[in-house]
Amino acid sequence: MKSSSFNRRAFLRASGISMAIPWLEVFGETAKSPPKRALFICNTLGFYSPAFYPAKPGPTYEDSDYLALLRDHRDELTIFSGLSHPDQGGEHQCEMTWLSAARNPGRDGFKNSISIDQYAARQLGYATRFPSLSLSSDGFMSQSYTESGVMIPAMDRPSKVFTSLFLQGKPQEVAREKRKLKDGRSILDSLGDQRSRLLRKASPGDRQRLDAYFESVRKAERDLAAAGAWLDRPKPNVDAAIPKDISDKADLVGRIELLFQLVPLIIQNDSSRVISIVIQNSHGIPLVNGVASEHHNLSHHGRDPKKIEQLLKIERAIVGCFNNLMHRMKEPEEAGATLLDHTVTLLGSNLGNAASHDPRNNPIVLAGGGLKHGGYVAHRDDDNTPLCNLFVRMIQEMGMEADAFGTSSGVLGW
Repeated sequence: MKSSSFNRRAFLRASGISMAIPWLEVFGETAKSPPKRALFICNTLGFYSPAFYPAKPGPTYEDSDYLALLRDHRDELTIFSGLSHPDQGGEHQCEMTWLSAARNPGRDGFKNSISIDQYAARQLGYATRFPSLSLSSDGFMSQSYTESGVMIPAMDRPSKVFTSLFLQGKPQEVAREKRKLKDGRSILDSLGDQRSRLLRKASPGDRQRLDAYFESVRKAERDLAAAGAWLDRPKPNVDAAIPKDISDKADLVGRIELLFQLVPLIIQNDSSRVISIVIQNSHGIPLVNGVASEHHNLSHHGRDPKKIEQLLKIERAIVGCFNNLMHRMKEPEEAGATLLDHTVTLLGSNLGNAASHDPRNNPIVLAGGGLKHGGYVAHRDDDNTPLCNLFVRMIQEMGMEADAFGTSSGVLGW
């Protein structure tokens, strides 16, 4: 059978289900390449620009202080400057909009919009056990938001993430989860039963709002059914021990490393294809040699050389964690390539200059995904290119048919 007449997407669509199945030769070209994934990592306190950016753009740039730490991966990454979301601000309020690009965060009446990770997860559905995973180095605050502007709480305990992904629950625990899903569907069914009665009494404007509401109910029902289907499937066995959570929030590096160590396991076992990780700013004085002040305080360095010296130590440690992640992503082979080759990976920040709470000129590193890399691309720092242009490129690389997202004005090329 020719691949042009029989492919994986058509099979799934015709079957009326959304699930993960092996890559089979019968599906032709799609059988040769695993799915693309997306990984979004944000350091909310930014990166010190003179240590982050090279002196000159181009493919032959000289390594900056931080990029020297990533020298082993130079051919697998691209550096960008001059990218940001328009109409941001409000001190640290732009943390919540870094993945959504919603305008004017923090102002009266502000409502967030869907984040790019959730947009991608919505397109993928329950093709994996988890459509998306939102992780955090500290607490439940995430950058993941639903269509309704509701934040999806982050998971910050690696042991709990590992258990959810790879440890099969006891029969009574699985049964309890099934009951929760059934109860949820029962509530939605009862709401659906009231649809006709409500519509008969509703005004034209109310009917429109009710139609949108009941469409969201139908989507929730489909999601609950898809989630329930995964409860009967065994979780993948991995050759790794449950990570031991680090309770000391000051151990910033240790907490980041534990989260980053989970990423290759998640991707290799196809437990999720969309992952976001936020590195928070509330760790107090980080356990980094030579640092004696809070990270947040140091980010407001006021050009004080002593503060900058300590800030550099913290940010080098964070970039060092990313370097370790890149090495891990390049070790396992997958269909003749590496996990990094199949994962569009973004490291950046919502702040271009944390010292002045400036949300423009976000520091951006894009890696992997099978893209052509190896340079520093500088966009105008006085008239930034929308960061959403890069988001659109990322989801297109995942195979999604999308030409716009958020405040995009096109698709980023380089």
